[in-house]
Amino acid sequence: MATLPHHPEIRVVGAFDTDAARLDAFSRHHPLRRFASVDEMLHDASVDIVLNLTNPKYHYATTRQCLDAGKHVYSEKPLAMTSVEAAELLRLADERGLLLVTAPCSLLSTTAQTMWKALRDGTIGRVRLVYANFDDGMVHRLRPDRWRSASGAPWPARDEYETGCTYEHAAYVLSWLAFFFGPARRVQAFASCQLPDKGVDTDAMAPDFSVGCIEYDGGIVARVTCSLLAPADKSIVIIGDEGVLYTKYVRDDFSPVYVRKTPPSRIAASIGSHLRRWQSRIESWLRFPYSANWSFHRRHRTGPRSSLRLSAVGKPVDFLLGVSEMIQSLREGRTCRLSPQLGLHMIELVETLQHPERFEARRTITSSFDPIPPRW
Repeated sequence: MATLPHHPEIRVVGAFDTDAARLDAFSRHHPLRRFASVDEMLHDASVDIVLNLTNPKYHYATTRQCLDAGKHVYSEKPLAMTSVEAAELLRLADERGLLLVTAPCSLLSTTAQTMWKALRDGTIGRVRLVYANFDDGMVHRLRPDRWRSASGAPWPARDEYETGCTYEHAAYVLSWLAFFFGPARRVQAFASCQLPDKGVDTDAMAPDFSVGCIEYDGGIVARVTCSLLAPADKSIVIIGDEGVLYTKYVRDDFSPVYVRKTPPSRIAASIGSHLRRWQSRIESWLRFPYSANWSFHRRHRTGPRSSLRLSAVGKPVDFLLGVSEMIQSLREGRTCRLSPQLGLHMIELVETLQHPERFEARRTITSSFDPIPPRW
């Protein structure tokens, strides 16, 4: 709702919530029609697309109900809790000629598109290795029980901990890697719950740490890490033969993209090392908040920064980019960049990262998707 003014092509018809008090609070904060039931919403001919923003364990059943009613669906991540359920949703959508799309949509952001253009242009040469992180820090110590949305909704701590940070967050970086490098081929993963007591009663505590090595075509290997313990780090580093491509924060649609070229000689490397050492001293003296590791490195040219309104504090993110892309693809009769096959692929990867014990040590990924064309 915060970024809706940027999208005149989208008209919100109304909202429904099983919690009547929450529906009332939301519909007063954002003046909207309140549907009395899911059936009323699904029988409304003016509703073309349903945004499924329920908690993850309800995604499958809710999306299926909407598809059965003949509605296109944009679902929050994950599409389902298992790849079997996700595949069933794809089959149903295909049978009914409906479009099924799942978040996240940040691969459509200026930052992701800029990184992909830099890779296509050969800025860092042949890619060999990727470090992708979504570490959230010790969230449980930040008093999340006090967190509220703009309309007053409490942060769903219990659901977050039961679902797990990998299901909740890994797709933010996995979708970018899919955009850049295509389908993953093999995954080797480890996951564990390092902190079983987070101050919230749960039926079962999901892993709060996962790490996996993912193999892509061309010999590219990505190390993907998610946790609720390690210091906050939501960066992507791409290492190529000719240099390194880096962005600090994937939750910022306009996070700067930096390039560091591989030094051509030992002398050049030594000069760069001395410059960074002096820079670090100066920044320490000035208490400068930015990382010395990247400040001297060339900032890659990005697209124009819009007057994007913040979705939330610290989140300059347009959550409606995916819905907008969905609408445009339907109007233009083309394949949506956020294809349902991509959503299924994300589930197969996330499922492997969070539950490696369910699969062979080195799992071969069977799902695939067509190449995702860039926006520019």
